[in-house]
Amino acid sequence: MATTSVTTLMSSIFSTSVASNPKIPAPLLQSSSCMQSHQEFPQLSLSRRNLFNGLAIVPLLLTSPAKAREVEVGSYLPPSPADPSFVVFEATPKDTPALRAGNVQPYKFILPPTWKQLRVANILSGNYCQPKCAEPWVEVKFEDEKQGKIQVVASPLIRLTNKPNATIEDIGSPEKVIASLGPFVTGNTFDPDELLETSVEKRGDQMYYKYVLETPYALTGSHNLAKATAKGNTVVLFVASADDKQWPSSRTTLQAILDSFEV
Repeated sequence: MATTSVTTLMSSIFSTSVASNPKIPAPLLQSSSCMQSHQEFPQLSLSRRNLFNGLAIVPLLLTSPAKAREVEVGSYLPPSPADPSFVVFEATPKDTPALRAGNVQPYKFILPPTWKQLRVANILSGNYCQPKCAEPWVEVKFEDEKQGKIQVVASPLIRLTNKPNATIEDIGSPEKVIASLGPFVTGNTFDPDELLETSVEKRGDQMYYKYVLETPYALTGSHNLAKATAKGNTVVLFVASADDKQWPSSRTTLQAILDSFEV
C-alpha cells in the first residue's frame, strides 16, 4: 500500500508542478502520461515548498521503521552481569541470515551502552548465498563515533582448509590465519609488517587467536584488534577498530569488548 500511495503522491506532485510551469514545452506536457493537467487536480495547487515537502516524505514511506531504528544499545540490551557499565549482545537467528541458516554458531560480546548497531548491506550480509556462501560475509556491525567500531565477519571454513570441522589450530598458526583473514580486518589490504602482536586464548573447548595490528592505510581504521576462531563449517572473525583520534581514549574499552567475544 505504501508503494501505491507513493506512486499516487509523486504523480500528483509532478503533474501539478509541471502544469503550472510555463517554461516546460507543451509537447512534453502532452506526451507524459503521468503529467495530468492542473484542471484535473484543482485541490492540489502546490507551491514549491509543498513540492519539496512531498519529496521529503518519500524515503519515510519506503523505509521500514524497524530497519531505520538507530538507538543506543543500552536502551534494549541487558547489562553485563560481570560489569554493569557494559551491555551484552547475544546474536540469535533473528539477527543475521547465517544464524537463521544454521551456518554460524551463536556468539556474544559486551558493548558500552552508548554504541549503536549499524545496518549491514544485503550484498555484504551473505543473505543472497546462505547456506553455501563461497566468500566471507559481515554478520553484525556496531559503532560509537567517539570510541570506534566493531564488526563480526564470518568465512566458510573451506576457504582456509579442506578439513571438515577443523579447529583454528588445525588451520595453522596465528600468522597463517591472519594472512588469509587480514584483508577483512583492514577492509582493503594486509601487510604482515602491520601485525604487532599475536596471542592464543582458550575458553572451555574453544581456541581463539588474538591480534594487535597497526594499519595506517586500512579503511577500517589505523588501529585494529582482532580475534578469530573456527567452529562447525565457519571461521568467525571479530574486529575492533579505531582511528588515531579515537585510539588513545578507547583502546582499553575496545580491548574489553574484544576479550568478551566468544562463540
